[in-house]
Amino acid sequence: MPKFVIEREIPGAGQLSAEDLKAISQKSRDVLNELGPEIQWVESFITDNKIYCVYVAPNEEMVREHAQKGGFPANSVSVVRRMIDPTTAE
Repeated sequence: MPKFVIEREIPGAGQLSAEDLKAISQKSRDVLNELGPEIQWVESFITDNKIYCVYVAPNEEMVREHAQKGGFPANSVSVVRRMIDPTTAE
């Protein structure tokens, strides 16, 4: 199943409180449960003004549907073609 990186522009994202992040996570989980097991949230990275999320889903449309139903921005959705890490150099 394809893996996607979603860029969400959220001004002040790095300043969100633990309670804010919990509420966002709960909303995301609720929408994921509604959409079914084909779409999975892997992890997210929060910077000052953006959140980068990694999802596994059958297609980009489902990723965008999750964002729309959850009220989350999805400024860009990119399919992951390959992954590398330090062991790639060996």
